Amino acid sequence: MSESAKSKTMRHIKLDKGADGVAILTLDNADESMNVVSGEWLEDMNAAIAELRDDESVTGVIITSGKKAFMAGADLKLMVAGYETMTPTDAFAFSQKATAMHRALETMGKPVACAMNGLALGGGFELALACHHRVLSDDPRAVVGLPEVNLGLLPGSGGTQRLPRLIGRKKGLDLLLSGRSVAPKEALELGLVDEIAPIDQLVDKARQWLATNPPAERIWDVKGYAIPEMRGMIVPEVAMDYSISVAQVAGKHGYHYPAPAAILSCVFEGLQLPMGKALSVESKYFANLLTDPVARNIIRTTFISKQAAEKGARRPEGVAKSEVKKLGVLGAGMMGAGIALVAAKAGIDVVLIDRDTTTAAKGKAYSEKVFGKAVERGKMPQDKADAALAHITPTDDFALLDGCDLVVEAVFEDMGIKAETTQKAEAVLPESAVFATNTSTLPISELAKASKRPDQYIGLHFFSPVDRMGLVEVIMGEQTSDETLAKSLDFIAQIRKTPIVVNDAQGFYTSRVFRMFIFEGAAMLEDGVEPARIENAAKAAGFPIGPLALLDEVTIDLPFKILKDAEGKDGNLYTIERGGKVLDRMLELGRGSRKAGAGFYEYAEDGSKHLWEGLGTEFPVSDDQPDQEELKKRFLYSQANETAQCLEEGVLETAQDADLGAILGWGFPVWTGGTLSYIDTIGVAEFVKDASRLADNYGARFAPSKWLQDRAAANTAFYPPIKTG
Repeated sequence: MSESAKSKTMRHIKLDKGADGVAILTLDNADESMNVVSGEWLEDMNAAIAELRDDESVTGVIITSGKKAFMAGADLKLMVAGYETMTPTDAFAFSQKATAMHRALETMGKPVACAMNGLALGGGFELALACHHRVLSDDPRAVVGLPEVNLGLLPGSGGTQRLPRLIGRKKGLDLLLSGRSVAPKEALELGLVDEIAPIDQLVDKARQWLATNPPAERIWDVKGYAIPEMRGMIVPEVAMDYSISVAQVAGKHGYHYPAPAAILSCVFEGLQLPMGKALSVESKYFANLLTDPVARNIIRTTFISKQAAEKGARRPEGVAKSEVKKLGVLGAGMMGAGIALVAAKAGIDVVLIDRDTTTAAKGKAYSEKVFGKAVERGKMPQDKADAALAHITPTDDFALLDGCDLVVEAVFEDMGIKAETTQKAEAVLPESAVFATNTSTLPISELAKASKRPDQYIGLHFFSPVDRMGLVEVIMGEQTSDETLAKSLDFIAQIRKTPIVVNDAQGFYTSRVFRMFIFEGAAMLEDGVEPARIENAAKAAGFPIGPLALLDEVTIDLPFKILKDAEGKDGNLYTIERGGKVLDRMLELGRGSRKAGAGFYEYAEDGSKHLWEGLGTEFPVSDDQPDQEELKKRFLYSQANETAQCLEEGVLETAQDADLGAILGWGFPVWTGGTLSYIDTIGVAEFVKDASRLADNYGARFAPSKWLQDRAAANTAFYPPIKTG
């Protein structure tokens, strides 16, 4: 293309017009490594569309990308500010800006082909949907999709209307309600794209399509266009499908997540209308969601805070970056085997030690089993599985720890055993090595007394199963150095986990607050609440599992042992105000866990389970049963209040760590954004008022401290307000 044929320069777009009448519009964000939706980009696109529309020499357009990926969606920092900085009217106008641009693109009277060289998600895929033809790279990483539901939102620039019109209502709703990403082959099968091709052939394929002189009008803009959904509930099949979908959405998401219901309503209403009016319906629902606290909570914690943590938000400054090339794992049980797996998968050499080689080999066998399943499902090539397994050396020889950069001790939760293991390992470890203990409750500063280098001793609390749980709770001992923290965070980044950093205290943060959930379930049982009502209230609040079922999984013995070990100790924080009688009695009855074959639930040989009928006899049910909303509050408030105490005491240092730990650690409901976001969403003053009422009715565990009451009086939230302008 000659220089004279080039259009004027735009910041985020390159526009080149060829002598053959084909204009190539290349997305190339000047400020970011990824193309994203922004106000400036929209201005560039509108200017380019107007120019292309008015230029008679242009007969067709190809949109592609100058980045490795095609395009993502809007800047999440802008999205998270919506609740505090926009009215619904503002949010509607915000949605309409991108919507109008996409509509102008598809109605400018010239065919537009989209050549997607990489992933296209959210607003990026909505742009592709507004094009007349889509060609996608055959690279498996070039996924497409509309993940907005996972942000508490819906696609706000045409996605809910073009997708079901393009591939059908049922398939469209499946993708919109799941938010899942689709690989190239399936995208072609579903009709999301028209062609897949090698990356170096994408533009040529698009050019070939333009050479066929295709129509520049979308099917939904053709006079006489009609689909059964346009008749709404008059069509029996459509009416039945929507009725079933309403129940499915409620069953899967509950009633605390407004986005799935909004998507369903948006599709139902929009498909009965012409495209222009349908897009206004979409913007209305989008505006309601963007200005709702649920979207703010989800985006802030699960995306912004999570990404910040993974990029080193808590990493001390001034410490050189480090890399673990050789890792020691002491203990080849479930935790040690899982740690060895994720490290080996990251390419780290692992020395996996246990009392004998046979036991250590069983730990390695866990990786072999997991990798084998991944290979069977096509998730992992066999050569990569073999290479990862080769990184693990099972042994009983501590001498092989020589040369390790870091060691993770994952032996039995006993101070004496851990002390002996520490000393045995440090006898051969390099002086520069970091020693980490994987413990959920034992005090790090006490454990560090067995180390000759306490400044290089730290707690790394992994969650089981390690290969599926993304959180690592990093616990600083009294003498742990900044360098040790930095090296530990570098290691966590290597194995692609999400860290939170807390200070040493009994139960640290996650174990201390998690106990409030299971103990509250036991307290309710002692109070005479129906067992099924307890479990259902927890799930209705958004917890993945009820407290009684969870106690069966973790075993009653574990929290019971921790309670007994902590009794009488100075400053004991690991206590149970009510529900202890329930735990005692269940252990007396020999019903301590699922593993033992009996707990709060009965377990059948076929794997099914149901609440044990004897619970009503052992713990008589009250005639006057509480409202479900009250039970939900008890679960949520007990944990939120305990988290606030952890922040007050300095166990936690940031609200971000608190919220990440709550959601990723023990499954606190995502819609809340985490325990402290939950308090902010309610309002600190309102929380303190209601928590005081709960304390009067149920016990001191709900009582807000003077520190929290002072915050309420001063109207001081845990997250500072977002500044506008």
